[in-house]
Amino acid sequence: MRKLFVTLSLLIALSMVFAACAPQPAAEPETITVVETQIVEVEKVVEVEVEPEAPVGPKIARLGLLGPGDIPTLDPALASDTSSVQIIMETHPGLIRQHEETNAIDPGMAESWDVVNNDDGTATYTFNLRQDVPWVRYDGFEVVQVTDEEGNVRMVNANDFEYGIKRMLDPATASDYAYVSVFALAGSGPFNAGEVETADDVMVKAVDDFTLEITFNDAAVYNIAIAGMWIHSATPQWIIEERGDRWTEPGFHQGYGPYAVKEWVHDSYIVLTENPFWPGTDSIPKPKIQEVYLPFLDAIPAFAEYEAGNLDLAAVPLDDLDRVKADPVLSEELNINPVQCTYYYGFNTLKEHVSDVRVRRALSYAVDRQSLIDNVTKGGQEPAQWFSRPGLFGAPTAEKYPDLGIGYDPEAATAELQSYLDENGLTVADLDLTLMFNTSSGHQKIAEAIQQMWKDVLGVDVKLSNQEWKVYLVTIQEDAPQIWRLGWCSDYAHANNFIKEVFGSGGHEASATNIESEEMDAILAQAAMESDPDKAMELYAQAEQIMIYDIAEIIPIYFYTGVGVTKPYVDRTFGVGGQQYLEKWDITK
Repeated sequence: MRKLFVTLSLLIALSMVFAACAPQPAAEPETITVVETQIVEVEKVVEVEVEPEAPVGPKIARLGLLGPGDIPTLDPALASDTSSVQIIMETHPGLIRQHEETNAIDPGMAESWDVVNNDDGTATYTFNLRQDVPWVRYDGFEVVQVTDEEGNVRMVNANDFEYGIKRMLDPATASDYAYVSVFALAGSGPFNAGEVETADDVMVKAVDDFTLEITFNDAAVYNIAIAGMWIHSATPQWIIEERGDRWTEPGFHQGYGPYAVKEWVHDSYIVLTENPFWPGTDSIPKPKIQEVYLPFLDAIPAFAEYEAGNLDLAAVPLDDLDRVKADPVLSEELNINPVQCTYYYGFNTLKEHVSDVRVRRALSYAVDRQSLIDNVTKGGQEPAQWFSRPGLFGAPTAEKYPDLGIGYDPEAATAELQSYLDENGLTVADLDLTLMFNTSSGHQKIAEAIQQMWKDVLGVDVKLSNQEWKVYLVTIQEDAPQIWRLGWCSDYAHANNFIKEVFGSGGHEASATNIESEEMDAILAQAAMESDPDKAMELYAQAEQIMIYDIAEIIPIYFYTGVGVTKPYVDRTFGVGGQQYLEKWDITK
């Protein structure tokens, strides 16, 4: 109504002007006709001039990326799961950024870096940081720059990185991922273990405001990738000291990446909004999508929302995959792509029955991985006989090591279990076993399928239980059940990130399996220094054989693929490492 009112008002006014400029009317009707013609022409011109273009609203993406359960944390020092890391990668970019599709090392907050291999075997990396990135926060209305007590804009600098790394290593922070830095960063072990009171000996130092120096324990080929991990991101000391654990909540949260946290309704959804102060780089561009809505939904309700038009992306539930493949529209929106992740079951080797390696091997041999993929997951996954995903540097391949690890072998499974039962005077009915998984319809279907395999091959009735994601993570670390489910996605594209950092001594899940191998640790230490891919693969194959067969601490099940649907108007990339770089996506409708 308002646009129409303005148009009519202008027509009337302009008609009066033209009438005033026209000759005085005479009695001849021709003169009147000319004036009417002029008015008609003016009416046409005014309509063209005042017709406004339809306003273009912000681009909003609604993505079913995160799965069910609340995000455990947005603190870079505390994050250990893919959902938390997904958000942190957008709000707190690291020193470098690994390309999501090629694994190439790209600049992040560091524009360049230099490396010096020292005489004592250590390696020192000097990072030259960007000087044009401010700290920001969402103030309830818009993204604003963070200022200090004197009103000066706080720019992200080397001191913020030094603080973030040393805070993460502080035992009081209780970072689950500090073990990576202890493996890698010179001087970090005694401080993280509480053997010294200060971080003075941790060899991470801000040389000046925009130069950061990090010394690594050795000249490992993957040092640069470790430097860029989220746990080594800059963090805002001033707000952490003021707000404590609440600094990550909306209103307090401060970041500096392409997106800022706009809203976080716990157990429901999180919203990211474009950071207009992010300068944009070749590897981390300015976002094309202004707002990203990320609900916390299981695959089934998320896919229902997708079909209803309420989500632009969603995983495909296992029960719906055949229908999606057959549907003429959904099949065109289906995407199946390789992901550098491994799905596996682990054992708490201190628990009854699974404390014996024969029981662990029997349960592993009894899993028909190909049948699980063909009949349950149906997403083009690859059966896994070992842990580190082929395609990572040093990871074994089926072409070179077809018999590595453990595959499906019912006879071997039966023999291993019977040996244990006979020695201990037990029967299958005496076995009381429980498998726990985090609550998810997909995990449940996989667990039920494997439960049936164990029943069919071994005659064992295994109980199933599940817990919500945040609770489950704590359970796994503090008192893991006999058998438990997890997946591991690459933090960087090297087999070291899988074998050593997860199951080597002091690794991320070492406390859940409660077993170590000095022989495996020695092989992994040698492999870390090997730059020749064939020699590295040979060493990692030896380590895998120890882990999967000799001590059998896990059951590798399959190597992931991403199985989802994406609306045709979403222009996206496909990250192979478990995270997506949303700033590279676009909405084209």
